[in-house]
Amino acid sequence: MAVESVFDRLEPLLPRVSKPVQYVGGELNSTVKAWEDATVRWCLMYPDAYEVGLPNQGVQILYEVLNEQPDVLAERTYAVWPDLEELMREHEIPQFTVDAHRPVGEFDVFGVSFATELGYTNLLGALDLAGIPLHAVDRTDDHPIVLAGGHAAFNPEPIADFVDAAVLGDGEEAVLEITEAVRRWKGEGRPGGRDELLLRLAESGGVYVPKFYDVSYGEDGAIAEVVPNQERAPYRVFKRTTMELDDWPYPKQPLVPLAESVHERMSVEIFRGCTRGCRFCQAGMITRPVRERSIEGIGEMVQRGLENTGFEEVGLLSLSSADHSEIAEVTKGLADRYEGTNTGLSLPSTRVDAFNIDLANELSRNGRRSGLTFAPEGGSERIRRVINKMVSEEDLIRTVSAAFANGWRQVKLYFMCGLPTEEDSDVLQIAEMAKEVIRAGRAASGRKDIRCTISIGGFVPKPHTPFQWASQTDPETVDDRLRKLREAINTDRSLGRNIGMRYHDGKPSLIEGLLSRGDRRLGRVIERVWREGGRFDGWNEYFSYERWVDCAEAELAELGVDLAWFTTRERTENEILPWDHLDSGLDKEWLWADWQDALEAREQDDCRWTPCFDCGVCPTMGTDIEVGPTGRKLLPISPVGQGSPVRNPAFTKG
Repeated sequence: MAVESVFDRLEPLLPRVSKPVQYVGGELNSTVKAWEDATVRWCLMYPDAYEVGLPNQGVQILYEVLNEQPDVLAERTYAVWPDLEELMREHEIPQFTVDAHRPVGEFDVFGVSFATELGYTNLLGALDLAGIPLHAVDRTDDHPIVLAGGHAAFNPEPIADFVDAAVLGDGEEAVLEITEAVRRWKGEGRPGGRDELLLRLAESGGVYVPKFYDVSYGEDGAIAEVVPNQERAPYRVFKRTTMELDDWPYPKQPLVPLAESVHERMSVEIFRGCTRGCRFCQAGMITRPVRERSIEGIGEMVQRGLENTGFEEVGLLSLSSADHSEIAEVTKGLADRYEGTNTGLSLPSTRVDAFNIDLANELSRNGRRSGLTFAPEGGSERIRRVINKMVSEEDLIRTVSAAFANGWRQVKLYFMCGLPTEEDSDVLQIAEMAKEVIRAGRAASGRKDIRCTISIGGFVPKPHTPFQWASQTDPETVDDRLRKLREAINTDRSLGRNIGMRYHDGKPSLIEGLLSRGDRRLGRVIERVWREGGRFDGWNEYFSYERWVDCAEAELAELGVDLAWFTTRERTENEILPWDHLDSGLDKEWLWADWQDALEAREQDDCRWTPCFDCGVCPTMGTDIEVGPTGRKLLPISPVGQGSPVRNPAFTKG
């Protein structure tokens, strides 16, 4: 039976809310299928506002992968702003999809992708608006399976009360396997009800179902044991890894937003994973091994995406894009192909030691010369050894000098504050580095209008990294160091006026740290924060540190733990961590050894170019590093008649 759209009831309310266009759907390349033609129906959510969620690559990829299946329907939903939430409650309109405005509660699977833990309260808001019971134990066969994914799903324990299942790692193949399990279960007449479906997912070894695991705690507050309570549930759940990226050239038809979004560009993921070994970087650790997309695959995705969207900028994305083994050939080939058009190329933040002027010139060949962005992360050489981000100040100055001499006028530098073993002096050296950048830029360019912007975020220890045992620096210390840094920048006004400083205070970082390394006991805190008005905690205008502190104090006191226990406390080697039964492939003993190396400020090499150092990923996952070079080159495309450009047999062995 068809499910009715709620748009007729929603539309009269839209003139009363901000940015109503974000709720109307109909974006270029969106998909609407007939409800009755689908056997399995997915609703995909990015738990933030439309302008943040629509560009998300993960959701776009899964949306397209699922909709390519003839009997599968996938639609999208995003968090609604508080003004619309109030009206929806008043007029009894449920959480809806933007594609066909169908009620979220009617779908088979409700998949939520968490890039950050600060989206947890928005999950609760969406569940409640959808009429789905907040607690998984209260759901029946009539409710969707609530499935968590994304980087935060590598420790879903804080939301274990609210999700039915979680998938660790890459989703392309996982969602198709889950779809097949749902299809078969429904086709058999739903035997065993909801629990049987969840057991089928759990016994695959690649889907974590929290209800099938019991957690006990010791007198010291730490976890004593995590054990399955069902014979069919495995002791460890493994992450999923998609190996041949060229076999998954998604999104083929990227969505084009109707409203302004955070990324007004088409993005192509040129490789996945990173082996640089930055100890703070969860993304780099959990996405190992490195898997490169071929130069052919990149060229085809760029061409198809431009033809299907009309975007004028292409972002070549990865965790460290300039590390692609053929990045010079990729950028030159694309710059040659699109020279004379309005198409520009961009890379995200680039490592100093992977950057060169030739690469920068290829990226800006069409006349778009924006600022350059680098991420030293730490102000002093010592702290950069601690975090294994080996960028020397000499290398940075040499690189920016060359850039300024070649016409660039501004550079942005990213740093973190509150890193393990950090002292005031480590942070104050950021000021000296920024001043030296201005001096070098003026000397190289002969101009005074050189700009350097430093952007600083609070460090958050993350699971599955060497810093998962570290104590988090308290907000007062972070804020005090940032105040001293501002003063140090302003000691020399002739340089300081050309240095911009952007930073976040330490309070949101502490709450992110609470949620990132927390366990199931935090569910009650998250729920209380949400019931007391918590929404959009990743947005400064909605985040309330006091609300989180008060709710944590109220809910955790009787359990013998507190906010500090989860955040500023250093863990011991043998402590059972909440995510130890969730396998990212990284060997815990190797992570501990790397943590000890960090405390001694010892570096770790990149295993792409040096012998394996036994992090554990490749043998555990049955995978291997996949990098070029292929030796192929990208050839121009040729117009045919008056139509759109089409690809020649455009690639050839070089």
